[in-house]
Amino acid sequence: MAKVAFLGLGVMGYPMAGHLRTKGGHEVTVYNRTSAKAEKWAAQFGGRSAKTPRAAATGQDFVMACVGNDADLREVTLGEHGAFAGMAKGAVFVDHTTASAEIARELHAAAQAGGFDFIDAPVSGGQAGAENGALTVMCGGEAEPFSRAERVIAAYARACNLLGAPGAGQLAKMVNQICIAGVVQGLSEGIHFAKRAGLDIEKLIATISKGAAQSWQMENRYKTMTEGKFEFGFAVDWMRKDLSICLAEARRNGAHLPVTALVDQFYSEVQKMGGRRWDTSSLIALLER
Repeated sequence: MAKVAFLGLGVMGYPMAGHLRTKGGHEVTVYNRTSAKAEKWAAQFGGRSAKTPRAAATGQDFVMACVGNDADLREVTLGEHGAFAGMAKGAVFVDHTTASAEIARELHAAAQAGGFDFIDAPVSGGQAGAENGALTVMCGGEAEPFSRAERVIAAYARACNLLGAPGAGQLAKMVNQICIAGVVQGLSEGIHFAKRAGLDIEKLIATISKGAAQSWQMENRYKTMTEGKFEFGFAVDWMRKDLSICLAEARRNGAHLPVTALVDQFYSEVQKMGGRRWDTSSLIALLER
């Protein structure tokens, strides 16, 4: 059992922190910008809540965070009331936020200067993965602190791998989102075409999902996409945030992402349709409006 803090109790962080208590058996302190949610979590899972990130981080072996973006991450880590001000020597800060590789490197350097470790560890699997304790975790940092953190992360992960130096976890998450964007657009066009062609969608998917066209998106989203229901996963607003990070990094490293840029624009059109909180499979709605 370890002493762990968790910062950020959104749709991902709330169940992740819960798994640290119920599956990991750890002593957990939580912080959330809306304190009522932290108090609710503490009452539900038997942990403690703290008023500031610094208070939550003080005396902990590990501090996990899962917040919205680079700015939110700076808010909970840096400054007088930030978690870094309370981190113990030799502790490990694990950041599950999907953020830029740049801030991962920045915070890693700040952690090293403070005598503790930092692992960037964005996750994939969405809300369902968080609730089921079945997330995929992509990590960047040094091997020794990763090996310690991996045992704690196991409470909510089905896979957790160290992919390289600080920032490598965030870069891997960018690849993940780039791949998803293209797959969802292709699946949207395929289902749209099939409907216009008069094919039986159930029989079609039962057939092609056994071949090279198979994907997680096909298996898990074809039915709701066909029915025009988009309340089952990662929101368009969040995806656009992630794709903006991908495209910004591509401008820095010289990668060419024409399909990703195009799909990002398609998602902007979904937002204009009122689909900011629809899940990412709502790309099909553009084709069928």
